[in-house]
Amino acid sequence: MASRVLSLRVDEELWERIRAHAARRGISPQDYVLRALVRDDFDQRFMASVEETDRFYAAAGAHDAPPPAHGAEP
Repeated sequence: MASRVLSLRVDEELWERIRAHAARRGISPQDYVLRALVRDDFDQRFMASVEETDRFYAAAGAHDAPPPAHGAEP
């Protein structure tokens, strides 16, 4: 996999918060920021998938929707 360089300019207060969060996890600030970006990307793709599923079942009609998951509220 190819890698690229991304340079960011952040103010000192934000950098110190990032460093503190990263230190608590035992990782570098760079890895902390990268993980946050990856997590956000996953969250966006997951929400797009959920929305597409909702549109699919809405188009199919409510009677064709799968039953709610065990323990889920109707």
